[in-house]
Amino acid sequence: MLAPLPTERSEHATRPLPDPSKHPPRALPPRKARTAAECERLEQLPNIGPSIADLRSIGVQHPAELAQSDAFQLYQQLCRASGKRQDPCVLDTFIAAADFMRGADARPWWAYTAARKARYGAV
Repeated sequence: MLAPLPTERSEHATRPLPDPSKHPPRALPPRKARTAAECERLEQLPNIGPSIADLRSIGVQHPAELAQSDAFQLYQQLCRASGKRQDPCVLDTFIAAADFMRGADARPWWAYTAARKARYGAV
C-alpha cells in the first residue's frame, strides 16, 4: 500500500534558487593533453591536479620544461622549498609528467612506482 502524499510543501521546496550573480559558474577544468605536443599548460598534464602550485613553486612554468628536467632533482627542490619531505608519490608524478613530455604515452603515476623504488630506494 502506498503512503499518502504529504499536503505541506517540504522545507527544500520553499527555498529560492541561488542568485547566479553571487555564485558565478565554475570554470571547467582544462582538458588533459593526449600528447606532449598539445600540452600548453601544466594543468593539461596527465596526473597533474590542483597541487600544480608545487611545480610552479619550484620554477616550472611550462610543460615543455619538464622534458629537460630531472624528476628526482625537482622532487628534492620541492622538499627543500616546502621544508618537509614530500610523499614519494609526488616523485612518481614528476617522473610520469617528465616521461610524458619526452613523448611517452600517458600512464598513471603509480605505473612508475616500482621503477622509482628500484632506482632511488627509499626517498
